[in-house]
Amino acid sequence: MIAAKVINSIWSTRKADSLVGLKFMLVEVLGGLDAGRLVIAADTISAGIGERVLICLGSSARKMLGREDVPIDAVIVGIIDEDCEL
Repeated sequence: MIAAKVINSIWSTRKADSLVGLKFMLVEVLGGLDAGRLVIAADTISAGIGERVLICLGSSARKMLGREDVPIDAVIVGIIDEDCEL
């Protein structure tokens, strides 16, 4: 898993049928070699802009949705408590 901060919502009115109903957020990776990298992640937990979140990438992200046929590379899976320091 990777720590990230939610930067903004991503709006897409036209998308593949398998993505309909998914909410997407732009997140910025916190710390490590990829610090500052921007990633679009499906939001499964209703994270808000400005929140620090946990994301998983790759096949783990698809498994979080319970479907292997969805073209997803990143999913928000948790919100980091405010009292935790990174």
